[in-house]
Amino acid sequence: MAPGWLWIVLTVWAAFAQTLRNAAQRHLVTDLGTLGATLVRFLFGLPFALIYFGIVLAITGDPVPGVNLAFVAWVTEGGVCQIAATALLLRVMHERNFAVGVAYSKTELIQVAIFGAAFLGDPTSLTTIIAVILATLGVLMLSPVDPQRRLASIVQGWTSWTAFLGVASGAGFALAAVGYRGAALELTDTPYTLAAAYTLVWAMSVQVLVLGGWLAWTNRAVLVALGGVWRTSMLAGFMGAAASAGWFTAFTIEPAANVRTLGLVELLFSFAIARRFFRERLAPAELAGAAMLTLALVIVTFG
Repeated sequence: MAPGWLWIVLTVWAAFAQTLRNAAQRHLVTDLGTLGATLVRFLFGLPFALIYFGIVLAITGDPVPGVNLAFVAWVTEGGVCQIAATALLLRVMHERNFAVGVAYSKTELIQVAIFGAAFLGDPTSLTTIIAVILATLGVLMLSPVDPQRRLASIVQGWTSWTAFLGVASGAGFALAAVGYRGAALELTDTPYTLAAAYTLVWAMSVQVLVLGGWLAWTNRAVLVALGGVWRTSMLAGFMGAAASAGWFTAFTIEPAANVRTLGLVELLFSFAIARRFFRERLAPAELAGAAMLTLALVIVTFG
């Protein structure tokens, strides 16, 4: 039985590691393209996931979990949806600035609450609903393209091609989160840490086979180019595996909607990264949106 606070620590860690991974991947898009930069997090993350699984296996002393068809279906669905979501996210960040690009994908909150309730029967409390609404309003505040015409720009911004890509990315991440939680819950007689680590290895293996196979068939030059950016790729892979380990373990403890809502702390990390490394400035409306997101984090954490 996991301590009640553990999912909070794991989620904050996962969000921080994911922010560093996003920053590393953004630099790789120029050299590798969207799909190549997406493959990096899985290909270079898989060895770290295997090491993590081995460590957990040794600590728990349990045997390697057995799997059933439902587990394979859930983890495959999650892996494929995450590939699509990551590729869309990188495209969104290429379209707009780093922090706001990440913000568009956070429409996954409403979607993960709906999908979690529909497919897994996850409970949706009043606290969660309030936090999701506040967080969504915060994302809306982050999206205006013209501070002088705020309401009009919100409507125009959310009917743009960039917004469509962001919402689609959010849907992919929401379905991936539900898939990974569903897969881990199928390992009913397995400790939650081992279930999460095993699901992570399966997911990354599926992703390397699917996306790596596609690129080997359609664009082998991208695979060759990986050798020239291996240092940044190793950083992205390590941080991607570290983030996924946190997400997956949190999903075994807490409903996906709560985990992903608290995961919005990533946006605050993104703002810091955007300001420090990319010299991007946030408008007052975006700062107000960040404040609303912070309030949502407080509610879901202490609720």
